[in-house]
Amino acid sequence: MLIWQNLSYISTFFMNSSGYLEFLENIINAVTGVLWGPPLLIILIGGGLYLTIRLRFLQIRKFGYIWSQTFGSIFKKRKKEEESVGTITPFQAVTAELGSTVGASNIIGVSVAIFFGGPGAVFWMLATAFVGMATKYSEVVLSLLYREKNDRGEYVGGPMYYLRKGLKSPFLAVCFSFFFMVEIFSSIMVQANSAAGSASSIGIDPIISGSVIAFFLGVIIFGGVKRVGKVSEKFVPFMSGLYLLGCIIIIIAHIGAVPGIVILVVKDAFSGKAVAGGAAGGSILMALRWGMARGLYSNEAGMGSAPIAHAAAITDHPTRQGFWGVVSVFFDTVVIGSITALVLLTTGIWKNAEIEAAAMPARAFSDFYGAIGGVIVSFSILLFVISTIYVIAFYGEKQAAFLFGDKFSVVMRFVYIVACFIGAIGGLKMLWLFLDLLLFFVVIPNLIGVLGLSSKVVKATKEFFTSQEFYLKDRRSR
Repeated sequence: MLIWQNLSYISTFFMNSSGYLEFLENIINAVTGVLWGPPLLIILIGGGLYLTIRLRFLQIRKFGYIWSQTFGSIFKKRKKEEESVGTITPFQAVTAELGSTVGASNIIGVSVAIFFGGPGAVFWMLATAFVGMATKYSEVVLSLLYREKNDRGEYVGGPMYYLRKGLKSPFLAVCFSFFFMVEIFSSIMVQANSAAGSASSIGIDPIISGSVIAFFLGVIIFGGVKRVGKVSEKFVPFMSGLYLLGCIIIIIAHIGAVPGIVILVVKDAFSGKAVAGGAAGGSILMALRWGMARGLYSNEAGMGSAPIAHAAAITDHPTRQGFWGVVSVFFDTVVIGSITALVLLTTGIWKNAEIEAAAMPARAFSDFYGAIGGVIVSFSILLFVISTIYVIAFYGEKQAAFLFGDKFSVVMRFVYIVACFIGAIGGLKMLWLFLDLLLFFVVIPNLIGVLGLSSKVVKATKEFFTSQEFYLKDRRSR
């Protein structure tokens, strides 16, 4: 009993010590700063470039065909082939993925990149998306090649499966799955807190918003992968369309500034320019660093999350579903990221050093639309965050099922729902510090798997484009 009292006293002392927490925070921030610095960015960009070369610039050579087979075929009725197997439709799979990647990183992340890296950061953000298309394509193809059915008859897959079955490395598979499962707990709290913050800006109490978000999270994830897919295919287009419409109207109103902004972005990418924030200083290196970092964090290419959603898709060939990986990066970073950047640059809001980076999008909307503008951005971010929460909770559940079985995954559903509420009211903030640190140990195993199995991706791609059953058949039917 005495030992327990002493341990409790020590624990209470450290947890209540602001100095200790500050010291811990500084240590973790320093470590993550090194891990997520130039070395990892080089690995991610270098890996994407390597895959781009091995695939002979597939995302450029075949982009027209890829588009026709993905977003270009949404409203076309396709004959269901007997060879097409899966659990959810390809569109449901990509909207589920976009539900995770389209969010605050596309809005606030872009403004942060411009604030610290200058307009040139936008150029490098788009360059990163170019190589990221090859990375995500490869991830998705591998997830289909090595997927399997669970006890409920649903198709499951992702890095943990292609690491174990393809790379023959159960150790890396367990590392990826365990760290991802734990990382999602912290991520859900952060996302829920962001959602509650957006809701509080329009007068909703965090306890109420936290309860509502937690309730809907439970309704969605307890419905399984099919419900996640059905919710995503309706929710994601609506929330994206709402935000994009607001942006496009602002851009049209400032259309005369667009040509000059395009020239500014290209020039600044290679020359460096004074940054509005001032503190970091403007240079080519800063534009490169912030543009690449925001691009990678935005579309999550190489992070291993997207393959988990795509593994359940109904398709006749892994390559065909891989096309959705290409267009998801295009839509996430090239479309939404670019439009956000154009709003900030054409309105000139980025030049105002007195406005915090995170507040720039809302300020641009408020200046143009009046008070309702800030509400539009806050509401959009709220929707984006909600979609991110239910998708990453689904990802976390799949990690639990992989590690401990389907029965334990049900337990994790309750854990994530509780994490959602705790995060919304601002609890356990110390755990948020570990978010980027844990994510590092998720990315590295996945990249090892993707690069190590790149020959399998090349083989599947060649098979698709040379077979009479797939690409050649599509060309003949035109």
